[in-house]
Amino acid sequence: MTDNRHRTPIFQGGDNNENSDQKPHPVSEGHKFCDKDHTQQIDNSSTVLEKIAGLYAERLLSDITLEVGGKKFAAHRLILCASSDVFQVMLMNPNWTESQETKIVLQEDPACVLVFPDFLKYLYTGKIHINHFLVLPLVTLADKYNVKDLVRLCVDYMCRHVVSATKHNQLVSWLQYTLNCGHTAVHNACSNFITWNFELAAQMDDFGCLETDVLIHFLQKSELVVKDELTLFQCVAKWLQFQEHRLKSTYNLTEAAEHFADLAVEVMSHIRFPMMTPRHLASLLIHSLTSRFKDFFFEHMAVAMSFHSGEQGLRFWKVLEDPDGHLFFTPRLYTTERWSASLIIENYPLLPTYSVRTLVFNTPASFAECQSDHTYEWTVDIYPKGVWFKKFYLIVWQGTLEMPESVDKTVRLSLTSKDTEEVARVSVGILIGGKQDGMEHVRKVVKRNFVFSKDERILNINDLIPYDDLNNLRTGRSPFLVGPNSDVLKLHIVITPLWSV
Repeated sequence: MTDNRHRTPIFQGGDNNENSDQKPHPVSEGHKFCDKDHTQQIDNSSTVLEKIAGLYAERLLSDITLEVGGKKFAAHRLILCASSDVFQVMLMNPNWTESQETKIVLQEDPACVLVFPDFLKYLYTGKIHINHFLVLPLVTLADKYNVKDLVRLCVDYMCRHVVSATKHNQLVSWLQYTLNCGHTAVHNACSNFITWNFELAAQMDDFGCLETDVLIHFLQKSELVVKDELTLFQCVAKWLQFQEHRLKSTYNLTEAAEHFADLAVEVMSHIRFPMMTPRHLASLLIHSLTSRFKDFFFEHMAVAMSFHSGEQGLRFWKVLEDPDGHLFFTPRLYTTERWSASLIIENYPLLPTYSVRTLVFNTPASFAECQSDHTYEWTVDIYPKGVWFKKFYLIVWQGTLEMPESVDKTVRLSLTSKDTEEVARVSVGILIGGKQDGMEHVRKVVKRNFVFSKDERILNINDLIPYDDLNNLRTGRSPFLVGPNSDVLKLHIVITPLWSV
């Protein structure tokens, strides 16, 4: 027999070992190397999450069943309570009958029924697929059951995809849901888009779904961007056509006609007829709504014609007696050539730093036809890539003061009145273009009311656009650039006179 007790042992990993080419065992996933005190941090959370997700996928150890829309879903009280404050109260509070049940029937809207499996799976896995059509029912469920992390994800998605929601006819639904549920950021984003792109929104199929008070809210805005007041009238007429069809499907013909008459007067009362030209007013005479509601339209058109003729009669002053009567004579941001001009910079990424582009144009001094011959002349200077102030000398009473050169990293627009001897009280609107998902739109509006005079002939607007958002040096791309190649900066300058009694 061979005695192996005194055989030299083989040491794994030694330098002289014939097996020294073997690699050390790799550190297991989730482990980090020990520190000097041999303390080790282990993070195996992904594996734990997979195990929890497995409970949902395999329907293992479920202790409660949720029935939604006739379908049953096996679930776990622990997961539901950990994810939702509402489920926690419902399933753990003895005052709720559901706390003693093993099957709970949940009443959900049809859209929420369709996404409920995804919603429940998210509670287990933290993963979910969101698009323009799914996000609203998902955030509805997340709000209802107070799943705060999912609410944040949905709200963030909606804020970043308002333009795309418009393309998919979801904008009005998003607007009205977030108005009622208090998601201010989304509601403001949707509201701004409609305010600045009203004609675009009115072309969408969901425009007719705007609630009456929501539409009136937009019609009351002086910052509403639209070609002219006649175009706005036509948009509202289109909305009314949709409402009339809905009323006829709900009421008998007599009741539908009565409701429609009240509705037409209610919304058309917010059209600013004096802001239409006499030619536009004349075109209303052959419109179907005018023939149906002659008394209302003739009264408002008569006030408008009094304004244009300069004859401020009894009807005129009766309008001003109303607390909001001044809005009748307050212009909006009209993009027609009569009141605006475009400043376009092509090949913007190639524009040298500190460059300036200039635009000169005229606008009427009054909306009233009797004063339409008088115009104002304007000069617009835009500094989109910063302002360079060269060194100059300032003469003061003590002597000459040297002012060093400086650079201001801002996007500046300067508007100068060429009429040096005249006071011009105007509203100035700067419409800044943008592009998302191939859709060009007004991305931002800057509005100022200003009085130009002999002493103040220049209006400077700094930070017109966030400098870094427009001049992204790393990628060369900006959401404020339009055109087929997204390399065009487009501004629309609107200047309208402010009328006073």
